[in-house]
Amino acid sequence: MCDDALSPSCMTSSKELVLPGLCLSGNPADLEKRRQVFGHNVIPPKKPKTFLELVWEALQDVTLIILEIAAIISLVLSFYRPAGEENELCGQAATAPEDESEAQAGWIEGAAILFSVIIVVLVTAFNDWSKEKQFRGLQNRIEQEQKFSIIRNGQLIQLPVAEIVVGDIAQVKYGDLLPADGVLIQGNDLKIDESSLTGESDHVKKSLEKDPMLLSGTHVMEGSGRMVVTAVGINSQTGIILTLLGVNEDDEGEKKKKGKKQGVPENRNKAKTQDGVALEIQPLNSQEGTDNEEKEKKAVKLPKKEKSVLQGKLTRLAVQIGKAGLIMSALTVFILILYFVIDNFVINRRPWLPECTPIYIQYFVKFFIIGVTVLVVAVPEGLPLAVTISLAYSVKKMMKDNNLVRHLDACETMGNATAICSDKTGTLTMNRMTVVQAYIGGIHYRQIPSPDVFLPKVLDLIVNGISINSAYTSKILPPEKEGGLPRQVGNKTECALLGFVTDLKQDFQAVRNEVPEEKLYKVYTFNSVRKSMSTVIRNPNGGFRMYSKGASEIILRKCNRILDRKGEAVPFKNKDRDDMVRTVIEPMASDGLRTICIAYRDFDDTEPSWDNENEILTELTCIAVVGIEDPVRPEVPDAIAKCKQAGITVRMVTGDNINTARAIATKCGILTPGDDFLCLEGKEFNRLIRNEKGEVEQEKLDKIWPKLRVLARSSPTDKHTLVKGIIDSTVGEHRQVVAVTGDGTNDGPALKKADVGFAMGIAGTDVAKEASDIILTDDNFTSIVKAVMWGRNVYDSISKFLQFQLTVNVVAVIVAFTGACITQVKAVWVG
Repeated sequence: MCDDALSPSCMTSSKELVLPGLCLSGNPADLEKRRQVFGHNVIPPKKPKTFLELVWEALQDVTLIILEIAAIISLVLSFYRPAGEENELCGQAATAPEDESEAQAGWIEGAAILFSVIIVVLVTAFNDWSKEKQFRGLQNRIEQEQKFSIIRNGQLIQLPVAEIVVGDIAQVKYGDLLPADGVLIQGNDLKIDESSLTGESDHVKKSLEKDPMLLSGTHVMEGSGRMVVTAVGINSQTGIILTLLGVNEDDEGEKKKKGKKQGVPENRNKAKTQDGVALEIQPLNSQEGTDNEEKEKKAVKLPKKEKSVLQGKLTRLAVQIGKAGLIMSALTVFILILYFVIDNFVINRRPWLPECTPIYIQYFVKFFIIGVTVLVVAVPEGLPLAVTISLAYSVKKMMKDNNLVRHLDACETMGNATAICSDKTGTLTMNRMTVVQAYIGGIHYRQIPSPDVFLPKVLDLIVNGISINSAYTSKILPPEKEGGLPRQVGNKTECALLGFVTDLKQDFQAVRNEVPEEKLYKVYTFNSVRKSMSTVIRNPNGGFRMYSKGASEIILRKCNRILDRKGEAVPFKNKDRDDMVRTVIEPMASDGLRTICIAYRDFDDTEPSWDNENEILTELTCIAVVGIEDPVRPEVPDAIAKCKQAGITVRMVTGDNINTARAIATKCGILTPGDDFLCLEGKEFNRLIRNEKGEVEQEKLDKIWPKLRVLARSSPTDKHTLVKGIIDSTVGEHRQVVAVTGDGTNDGPALKKADVGFAMGIAGTDVAKEASDIILTDDNFTSIVKAVMWGRNVYDSISKFLQFQLTVNVVAVIVAFTGACITQVKAVWVG
């Protein structure tokens, strides 16, 4: 099909490309035909809740229910008029004669309360509706910005994910989330994390010979490669799963009709393991499983509501006021009936005549109406309205401060926050790696040197070692706005190294044009075990050259030579390595720098066994060691100082090494010299808090967390353990209220567990956003501080209103009670 749409310029001469690759030419007619036949690469979102559904949800509030009941009873009884004339024989009630105009205006009380309830419900529902709309708008914007590397017409282009069609050739690399299903046609050590589909945490090795299928919604954990797209949108693996989960409206309707019979638990389990996929592709769909459960079991919703400290307090207050009002109204009715009975049957000694029974009942109903009036006066009808308006106003203002609030209660919960567990990269720092120091030819340069200080052959080795031995998808592009910083595209560490090449006034792209990707003879891609990347190229005059780069502690162990000032390779012994670690690497690390070593090795014409890595990655010659830094955001130290003044403890949880983490924490102000605080690595943290069986013990954790300020080399599980431990802790008078930031798929559990979860709007995955309460649209720590300020503002506003409301209510109840009872019961009572 569509032979004219294929471009032969996609043929590559790569040694590892088994199938001849033919890519699409980009002919619009052909692309449109493919979309018609194979579908678009979008999954239709779940239908949002209607305004009426949101109104119904708002009506479930306890305070509103109390108000509704009181208002309806008051309204019904206000239209009750006792029939018949008073009989002298039947005695007289102890209530004052009711004014005619007062009787006619009796309905106003109930109507006013119902009116306030309607306003509260409409404001709340509108707020939720507009919030959902904003969230969807943000998601659409992010999805439009989400791009993937596609080869069309022989050119590697960045294409929006929604525009990918079946037949496209996609370039996949470490860190990518696959947007469609495909078949691998070229691969370098490709390993995929399929846990979002299978629940298995082991990475799956992909190769042309064995398991070449790549599935949408899975993550590339190692290596790189190319694939032909075979299925998109609802026909991809993720789309099929979401269809089975009943995401599409038709299926949802059918499910409701048929009801859930067999296989439901199995489907639910699948939904849990597949949540990652559902969320990654279409964030709003993932809630489907829980939504159905929520409809069946209203109890499922309770934890979410319990989460809000303010809502919990106000609900308890409303119930207490309701009880107090009920007691006062019951007491009023009891006193009125008691006085009526004593006055008529004891003091005046009137007999109970059968013909008087209807009149007595009318009196009792009248007393009941007075009791209801006291109850209505007691219930603070203005409270829900004040809370709703206060929250709605704050949420609107928070949006301007880069906080997109997804759950209203998170707004005021932040006012109670006592602890913030923050990521480092991108939140406290700029997420823009930069080379700031270098060690070349025996000299430690504290600043980037001028290229003139190096011999041409040394400069060539540095430029080639970086330009060739980096993923070709990593680049430095011109700034989007004039005067801005150059844009870093791809791996941040590689971008820092390419930036170093640019700072040396060299052009990495010219080198890559000379040595295109097809000419790379062998690539050992970076992975967590290797902690290095190596690329082999064939020399024009015979033999091979391999460039390597990686963590300095790994690469230096494999070096037996080093370049001196003259650019000559001299022996590099263990003693020299130890000296270098002490005088160069440790000082760089204590400054918070990541050290990367660049090295090379030449091979003669005899081709070695490339699969034997241990023999290949030895006898290297060290070219340079560079120190890379992710600079702290300039506004962060002030923000952290504000948190400390406000009594909020900030903890840094990062995957970086302990030295870098400690240095950044000191620059931010999380640690200050002379503090008696802990900085732990993930392994040490787990050793201290777990028992012999490997289970977390709360008692042990309680000894650690109060002093812990930095958790380095930590996994997402460690983050979740820490957050759960702090929340569950009974140390101190009050429970800790914890806010957490996260951006990765695996941060989901910690974000869910926290009182308030902050997801990154720019760097965050869909899973993280779906699990969060607030989305930081600028990924900046200072926005969290703004959220705390607004949360406290809500608290102040509501507490001031409560003082006013409760004063009015107490006075009103006392006046109503005394007016109904005491003024009627002779002056002796007052005396």
